[in-house]
Order: sequence, then C-alpha cells, then structure tokens
Amino acid sequence: MKTTRKLMLVLSVVLLAAPLTLGAMSLERAYIESYRGRTDIPVPIKVVSPDVDSEYAGTTVELMFTVGPTGAPQDIEVRTPVDRELARVLTDAVQHWRFAPEQREGHPLAAKVMLPIRIVDQSTDDSRIAAR
Repeated sequence: MKTTRKLMLVLSVVLLAAPLTLGAMSLERAYIESYRGRTDIPVPIKVVSPDVDSEYAGTTVELMFTVGPTGAPQDIEVRTPVDRELARVLTDAVQHWRFAPEQREGHPLAAKVMLPIRIVDQSTDDSRIAAR
C-alpha cells in the first residue's frame, strides 16, 4: 500500500527547532539530520540543492514522486504551474536525492511523497535549500 507523505522545506523552522550543533552544518546536512530516527516516512539521506535563479525567490513549487524500496525518487511530477526551465532544474536536483525508504515490519516500502520546495534568494540568504 502506498502512502502520501509531505516533506516540508522551510528554513526557519529547522533552524529554530534544530539543536545548536546543527547550526555549524550545511543546510543540506541539517535537513537530513532533522529526519534522523524516522522510519514511518521516506527519510532523506542525500540532498542535492538546485541552482535556481533569484528571479524565482519566494516561489513554492510542489513536486510529487514515489520513493521506491531502493530509496531512489521515481516518476517525479511538478504539481505547481511553473515555467519549463524551473521545473527541469528542480526535478534534476531531486532525481539525485536518496532516501531511506519507509519501513513496515522491517521491510522497505514504496511511498508517495509530496515535496513543497520554497525558493529563497541566495543573495540575501546564503541557503540553497530550506528544511522542514
């Protein structure tokens, strides 16, 4: 049975909620660490930040995909109407993400994921991705 999970990328929440030790980490590492110990959802273990032009700052784009039992994203679909180039950049980045798949009774499962990506302006905020 496939389930839909929502992984939220919002920088301020992780930076406020994460322990101070996460502050010294890259945002990608902090994002990954914020999911440590979870088995009820696909847990990111490798995150690639997209290189997005600042003209898209403030835009939130929802991607839907399946995390297969091997942890690779499959069938990535852009659910928010955006131009083709932005869609390409975001899907290319997420294709390189890897997950520890959701587990049920010790067995990896395929699971649907809805991933909202909030694009931040790198010139005013040195982050490339935001975290949950």
